Amino acid sequence: MAVQSIQTRLDQAQPIGLQLFQVLRTRIIRCEILPNTRLSEVGIAAEFDVSRQPVREAIIKLSEEGLLEVRPQRGTVVPRISVRVVEDARFVREAIEADIVKRAVKVFDKRMIDELDAQILRQREAQSVTEFVQMDDLFHRTFAEGIGRGNAWNVIEGLKAQLDRVRYLSLQHFPQAALIEQHRAVVDAIRESNTERAEAAMRKHLNNIVDDLPVIAAGHPEYFTE
Repeated sequence: MAVQSIQTRLDQAQPIGLQLFQVLRTRIIRCEILPNTRLSEVGIAAEFDVSRQPVREAIIKLSEEGLLEVRPQRGTVVPRISVRVVEDARFVREAIEADIVKRAVKVFDKRMIDELDAQILRQREAQSVTEFVQMDDLFHRTFAEGIGRGNAWNVIEGLKAQLDRVRYLSLQHFPQAALIEQHRAVVDAIRESNTERAEAAMRKHLNNIVDDLPVIAAGHPEYFTE
């Protein structure tokens, strides 16, 4: 599956700093900007024909997510992926989503289950990794929003930036079919009102990274630390 390039034209009617943050964040996560790459405020401002202030705002937000490091005398650098940070983010995400899915078993009605079924069908038709990742995020966000905890997904999104960097590094072995079947197992358990099985299915799904991370790190040692 191919990775789609992202649109870089900015909408002057919308906050420029936020748009720059989203564009640069996506480039880093997709490994279009490699670890140890130095970024220049002047260069970014010139590329997007904007002032340096919104660039600075974007860099601050990216630093808060661990996607950039501002190093004295060395400038702004894309850091390597920390194995420990990835493992910690996965641990916290699993704890949150396991609780979410347990609540979903109790509150999801036929309409919500039908929506999840429809999403799984669309996942099977995805033509690129980028498209599938967007659908995968929608699938997980639907659970949080469906139990009235949409802000929980915002927390998860902030955590999973490093997880997503690993996900894009594994493109040559992207397990789309396996992930879809894992989604199906979660939805089927909810359909059957089986809380224990739904939680187990979600935990298994989110633990893929534990099995894949050592292989991915060994195959791309220049991208990782620890």
